[in-house]
Amino acid sequence: MINYVALKNVLDRVFAVLLLLTLLPLLIALCCYVAVVLKGTPIFVQERIGYKERTFKLLKFKTMRGTVGAQLRKDGDRVFPALSFLRRTALDELPQLVNILKGEMSFVGPRPLLKEYLEFYTLRQRKRHLVKPGLTGLAQVKGANALSWRKRLLYDTIYVKLFSGRLDLIIVGLTLKQIINPHREELFSEPLGVKEE
Repeated sequence: MINYVALKNVLDRVFAVLLLLTLLPLLIALCCYVAVVLKGTPIFVQERIGYKERTFKLLKFKTMRGTVGAQLRKDGDRVFPALSFLRRTALDELPQLVNILKGEMSFVGPRPLLKEYLEFYTLRQRKRHLVKPGLTGLAQVKGANALSWRKRLLYDTIYVKLFSGRLDLIIVGLTLKQIINPHREELFSEPLGVKEE
């Protein structure tokens, strides 16, 4: 029987290479566009917690101003209008293909969070780090930011418990549907065959 973890690691890198090569013109164009809008570096780099609680540097296209004063605390208030489409279409996440190629991330898994949050997890919630973090995950297709913090972490631990190729394919399919038609709220309630404990 094929070890799915090993197979997934290989497939992640293969698809990351293919997508990087295919999307290279788009990535270059977006880098130039973001650099012009921001008048500076287009890539945002931030330490996140990954597999087995190791830190790594997550890459994204910059879309937000730095936090300056209380009035800018909400992400929506910090996004540059000219760059909002990047967040809406998830194009700002494309640089994470490099993270996947380096083996720091996967296409599917719990979203990597800030290392400052680590001390607040329960022992059960820390199990989210038993798999590689992903571009998308169970919590994302079940509601993402519309979910409470506790609910998002619950879905992360459910994903780890039910880790399989079938579940990954379902999540990828729902993610693609969500990107194509982000206003279809029923996507978030589509049954995944998982039990909320």
